[in-house]
Order: sequence, then C-alpha cells, then structure tokens
Amino acid sequence: MKRNNLDPLKTSSYDYHLPKELIATQPVSPADSARLLVYDRKNDKIIHTTFKNLLDFIPDNVSIFLNDTKVIKARIFGTKSSGGKIELLLNKPLFMNRFLVMIRGKVKIGTILDFEHNLKAEVVEVNEDGTRVVKFYENEKELEFLQLVEILNKIGHLPLPPYMNREDKEEDNQNYQTLFAKNYGAVAAPTASLHFTPKLLKDLEDKFSIDYLTLHVGAGTFKPVDVEDILNHPMHSEYFEISAKAKGSLDNAKKVLAVGTTVTRTVEYYARTNKIQGECDLFLNPSNTPIKVDHLLTNFHLPKSTLIMLIASFVGLEKTLEIYEEAIKQKYRFYSYGDGMLII
Repeated sequence: MKRNNLDPLKTSSYDYHLPKELIATQPVSPADSARLLVYDRKNDKIIHTTFKNLLDFIPDNVSIFLNDTKVIKARIFGTKSSGGKIELLLNKPLFMNRFLVMIRGKVKIGTILDFEHNLKAEVVEVNEDGTRVVKFYENEKELEFLQLVEILNKIGHLPLPPYMNREDKEEDNQNYQTLFAKNYGAVAAPTASLHFTPKLLKDLEDKFSIDYLTLHVGAGTFKPVDVEDILNHPMHSEYFEISAKAKGSLDNAKKVLAVGTTVTRTVEYYARTNKIQGECDLFLNPSNTPIKVDHLLTNFHLPKSTLIMLIASFVGLEKTLEIYEEAIKQKYRFYSYGDGMLII
C-alpha cells in the first residue's frame, strides 16, 4: 500500500496502527519458536519462518555481535518521611555515587525516601526533564553501584516496558534476561537476544565468529519522539564498553551482523568515533545510515520511536512501513516479548 506525503524527516511518517492483541505480554516457549520475518534486500523479498531456522538465513562469513548487558531490578517502592507512597525507577549511575532516577510522586531537593532493607535515597537534584538525581544509603552508609544492585536484587522489581501493562512475575526474572547477560546496568533487555535457546546459541557459536560488547539500555529507549522534525529529537545517551577482543573482531570483520538495535548503535558509534567506552548518543535514521553494520536481527518496535527510525536507516522509510504492514497482516507479535525480524 502506497502512502502519500511520506517524509523520512517527519515523525508523523513513522506512525502505524497496531491492534492491541498483537502486543506480546508474555514470551513464547521455547524461545526459538518465535516467528521470524526475513527481509532479503538484494531480492526485495520477505520470507516468513521461525527463529529455529535462523542459521539458514545468515549469510556466510559474517561476524556476529551481541550485547551482554544485564537488566537490574530497577523498580522499587517506598515512602517519604511524610508517609506518602513513592515509586522509583533507577535509570543509570552517574559519578560520585550519584544515580539518575525517575520518581513517581512529588519530591524536592533534600527529600529522603525510605525503602525495605534499610535502604534510603536522598534527592540531590531535580532536573527539568522530570528525572531526579539521588544518593542511596544503607544504614547511613553511602552505596556504590554494585552494592546498590545487590540490595535491588532482593527488594526490586524488573522494569517491564509500560506497554506490557502488567506487573512483573517470577518467570520474568529468567525470561527478561538474555542467556549471556553478564554486566549489570540495563533497565531494559536487549530483546532481539531473548529468542536464543542454549542450542541455537551453540549452533551460532559453532558456525560463526561471535563477540560480546556491552551497552546498558536506559529508560530513554522508550522515550517517544515528540518533535515534528526527527532531527530535533534530543537523543538519549547510554553507557557502552567494547572489549579489546571485540574491538579486534570489529576491525577485522568483513561483514557485521548486529543482534539488536543496541549493538547496532554501539558498533556504529565506534565506527564514527573510534571510542571503545563512554556514552553513546548516536541516532540512526534515513539521513544518518549505517557505515559498519551490514545485517540486523531485531524485534518490531513502537510507532514514532527512534528504534523504528533505526530500521528505516537500513531499508528506507517506505520499505519499513511495508514490512510492518505485512507483519501486522500476518499477525506477528510485537515489541519486547514478540517475534523478530532479520534484515540481510
């Protein structure tokens, strides 16, 4: 279906209608039974298959990169000294044991929040964008990041994306982490990797060169683009790290397959800056296309999000909308626990 007045720089061009029942609120089991839409750019062809058959479609001689970040139980509930209830979502560590958070409930600088396990948070900054900066204490002792994570693992909840519209359950602790999650720091999973079973991952490792890098997915990944011109969107930044081994593989790779948008942004940021750690704020879109990543394995993303714009940086806006329309027509499951798509 042709659309009129499509402009790749206009946010409204990235809108599409998704029937509510296609939003996946639970994963399929086993994970590799999820459906997979393969888009072959060379032949302009869409193929419908399942993740179990992934290896049949990955071109030979590609180097594959995955994100080994680990999701923190970043959502905690507590009270203010006045007795008012509060919900806090950890976004990321800053410096000097300060943390960027989102707080549901009114707070001002100096407010002390009480949580289980003798955990307290003191609000030290109130930012205009609605975020807050806090310091955490346990029994009056200031906490560093990994000490805080230890406590959050006991009292916190996994921050499932808002569109799942449900509370986290025990099985999410396993389902919403990748098999190779290693470095704590994310508040959202790199969801393209949730489809791997131990066997599928082993088959992949046996056949291809595989490397891991780290990008800690922040809450900004869900931030809708609410400006008319996409280039005016203030892109969120997320901490990344590329090991010496992964850097060597990247430098020598003939072709790169990125598993997920987070890996894509990390690799592309490295290709542009040569930095192997720091804050990645790269915004890929049709006017800023990939220069290093050749193939992409990903899920289906929210309308008007930076992630659907990233897909358009690979295949163009019209083709992106056409693929999404086909996925909706074929009743694919969308978003974090949904089905996937491979661009070759």
